[in-house]
Amino acid sequence: LAVLLCCGGGGSAVVGLAVSGVQAVREQGRTVSTDYYQALVDRNFGQAYDQLCDDAQRRESQPDFESRVAAEPQVTAYRVGDVDTNNLTVPVDVMLEGGRRERQQVILGQDPQTGGLEVCGIN
Repeated sequence: LAVLLCCGGGGSAVVGLAVSGVQAVREQGRTVSTDYYQALVDRNFGQAYDQLCDDAQRRESQPDFESRVAAEPQVTAYRVGDVDTNNLTVPVDVMLEGGRRERQQVILGQDPQTGGLEVCGIN
């Protein structure tokens, strides 16, 4: 009985850790996506660039990113959806200047140094 209780309790602890880990990924994914889009709304393109993963920053320098984003229609509002923890993606409903709406998808990646999530792309 004691062995059964210990093993059952251990199994519950593992399940609890897994659930809390998934919740942490969801929260962090929503936070980094929100920070990215809020920086775009505020036209703080340097702050938006800071949310990008290293690969994305290697593909595009900060001045190039800022010039490109400044030339695109401005994001005026957004709504971040639920993180897909299997694919590390986040749907975002975006309102652009002039009233146009788009559904964009944030692709997340994990920073190898900090373990935190970052924006690695937008589809």
